Order: sequence, then structure tokens, then C-alpha cells
Amino acid sequence: LKAKTEDLKRERQIAEDLLHQMLPKSVAKQLRKCQKVEAENYDQVTIFFSDIVGFTSIAASCTPLQVVEMLNNLYVCFDTRIESYDVYKVETIGDAYMVVSGLPERNGTKHADEIAKMSLDLVAAVRQVGIPHMPTGKLQLRAGIHTGPCVAGVVGYKMPRYCLFGDTVNTASRMESTSLPQKIHISSATYEALLTDDAYEIELRGEIEVKGKGKMKTYWLLGNKNYSVQN
Repeated sequence: LKAKTEDLKRERQIAEDLLHQMLPKSVAKQLRKCQKVEAENYDQVTIFFSDIVGFTSIAASCTPLQVVEMLNNLYVCFDTRIESYDVYKVETIGDAYMVVSGLPERNGTKHADEIAKMSLDLVAAVRQVGIPHMPTGKLQLRAGIHTGPCVAGVVGYKMPRYCLFGDTVNTASRMESTSLPQKIHISSATYEALLTDDAYEIELRGEIEVKGKGKMKTYWLLGNKNYSVQN
């Protein structure tokens, strides 16, 4: 009986660990108790989006299995690295990767700094991920970051997802789509949030036309004076 109880505990722990990789712990706890998860408003978070430059053409020259292998290698690399930062991986959609800091656990004013350091790390890390059918080819990342308010909540009953809503999400996505290869494109709001400790190398990009937003003053995040990316 004791052995069976221990086996049951181990199986339960494995199931909980898997659930916590798919949903925040606080949300998973409420769902296990069959409680309704209320949407929550966050005054300030920082959101990161990235995608692979030329992914459509790369995928077109791969077999489906090679595409899966390439994306799995990429996301395993990214997932391992983001564990070093106070961030939450929201989701992946194809080659797009979305990460947020400042929720579900609030971290004061640290969210912009955490996402900035993480983004520098991921832009460096993507060069290590190979393309299966192109041994000499290297992947390139296009990244964008924005800081602002948002709402987070669980949607759906089957395979429930923890999603973010609000203009901050849309603007972060626009920062990514108007970025350039191996560049981190940040908004004025993120720029101002990063100015507090004067630790970052940032270059003015200037005013650009952003779909649905009009003209926006944006910047390039180049590096951190006090921090080097992981090996």
C-alpha cells in the first residue's frame, strides 16, 4: 500500500508539473478546484514578440518533418534560456514566440529590464540553431517589445488558454513586424522604462509608420553595459 501511494504521488506530481508548463500555477490551481478564473487587469507589463526571418521560404524548402524538427530545436533552446529571467511564455504560433514579464505575478518595475535582457539573449541564441537541410544556413530573429497595460484571462473550456488582451499586445506585435533581422525594436514606452538605471545601449530609429497606430517614435535595443548574454 505504501509503494502504491508513493507511485500515485509521483504520477500526480508529473501531471501537475505538465499542467504548470501550460498554465500559470495560480490559474491551474483554480481550474483544478473547478473555480471560474476571473480576468485580471495589469497596469504595466512588457511584451516581447519574435519571429524567424524568411520562415515561409525556409519552410517551403523543407519537408514537414524538418520544419517540426527545426521549430522544436528553436523552442527548446528559447524555453531553456528564458528560465533565467522573470518572464512568462504566453504561446508560440508557427515561428512566432510571445513572452511577457509583469504577469501573472507582478514584479514592480522590473518587467522591462527582464524582457530586455532576455531578448538580447534570444537574438544571440538563435544563431546556434541549425536549419536541417541547410548545414551552413543560420536562422535570424526579428524581435519587438512594448510596455503598457493589459488584461489577462483564461479562454475556452477544452484546452483552456491563458491569453493577453489589449492595445499593448497589438503594439508589441507591430514592433516585431516592423523590425529588421537580428534587431530588437522597442517602443518609446519601453525606452522610457529602460532609462531608469542607464544600463542599456539604445539607438534612436526615428519616426516610422505603424499600421493602425500612425507615426511612432521607436528605438533599437543594442545591448546592456553591465550584462553579457549566456554562452
